[in-house]
Amino acid sequence: MNTATILELVKSRLGISSIVRDAYLISIIESVINELEDEKGITLDSKSMNHTMFIVDYATWRYQSRDSEKGIPRHLQFRLHNIMLHNGGGAIV
Repeated sequence: MNTATILELVKSRLGISSIVRDAYLISIIESVINELEDEKGITLDSKSMNHTMFIVDYATWRYQSRDSEKGIPRHLQFRLHNIMLHNGGGAIV
């Protein structure tokens, strides 16, 4: 996955124009990608806009919810399940 593109999309979604939070956002993006690949068993396709935008939305939610005890929103759960099913199944959370 192209983390530079994802970073720019996350920053656009959050309304961030400076580079001050880039290191933190990149860490979140990389952890989301690792979680999807290593824990969820998803083979991410860098050409798939569905995968790219899911990572953007998931990383944005993680950034905005860093101090929240609430779980993942339903719309992200549904999209994750769809990606997992489209990717050949696997354990659905």
